[in-house]
Amino acid sequence: MSQGSNFVDYVKVCCRSGHGGAGSSHLHRDILTSKGGPDGGDGGRGGHVIVKGNAQFWTLLHLKYRKHIIAPDGESGGSSLRTGKNGKDEILEVPLGTIAKDAETGEILFEITKDGETKILTPGGRGGLGNWHFKSATQQTPRFAQPGGEGQEVWNILELKVLADVGLVGFPNAGKSTLLSVVSAAKPEIADYAFTTIVPNLGIVAYRDNKSFVMADIPGIIEGASTGKGLGFRFLRHIERNSVLLFMIPADTSRDIREEYNILLHELTEYNPELTHKPRVLAITKSDMLDEELQAELAQTLPPGIKAVFISSVAQKGLAELKDMLWKEINKP
Repeated sequence: MSQGSNFVDYVKVCCRSGHGGAGSSHLHRDILTSKGGPDGGDGGRGGHVIVKGNAQFWTLLHLKYRKHIIAPDGESGGSSLRTGKNGKDEILEVPLGTIAKDAETGEILFEITKDGETKILTPGGRGGLGNWHFKSATQQTPRFAQPGGEGQEVWNILELKVLADVGLVGFPNAGKSTLLSVVSAAKPEIADYAFTTIVPNLGIVAYRDNKSFVMADIPGIIEGASTGKGLGFRFLRHIERNSVLLFMIPADTSRDIREEYNILLHELTEYNPELTHKPRVLAITKSDMLDEELQAELAQTLPPGIKAVFISSVAQKGLAELKDMLWKEINKP
């Protein structure tokens, strides 16, 4: 598969839950009883459509071509107070960080953030009550029962927002994929042209004392991304689920480092102002081409109020210091 073909972060599905089974209006009869009382059982509940978190999944690819999710109906109640069988629930396993929305209104229904967490996306119809529920002193043999409740048929959107401790933010060719490939076992595509990365990549970064954290390489942002340019805001939403943002600017940038940082920050702010409250670290990449004098000169142009480090993924320069910075920011109270 190509890089983009097996990463799906948005699906629209039609979910139909099961109808509830009807209650029974049976009256007890046997060889010794010719006129017994009501003994009709309740109908079974219709099947739910349930969303369940699975930490082993990282994409919604398995749901891409499954447009109609149909849960079976509940069965009707029987005699001798026998309850009808519930309809089998349809369970949709999704990656952590998946948000469920109503397709018509855009309302967010819930978010799955834990492995094994379950939420009902479309509830099944309730089972109808049997006639034994309706007996009374003045109505000892009710010959009616409650019908089952109707199921629901709605269009829903499942949208994945990548969950990671650190999100890499930078223009194309800033060295994000190279850093991820060096500090983790991830193998993102790396080349000398823009937009090499067209889907988010995740990697587990090993730290001291057998500790680790998750790093996400978000596809490159360009100036105007928040208005739809380039890859647009399709992948900006993945940054919302990162604890710390690592801004990456190459040492050989054609702009001033402070200017480039402000452009990146502006695009994030335009997309979601809440992103400005996330902890931020700045990494100046490709610094192996700098001598001490040039590095000291560049250090004077760095934006104020943000922790910065000069790194080189190829030369393995400054990576330990970068990990220390990130770990402290991740674990800040």
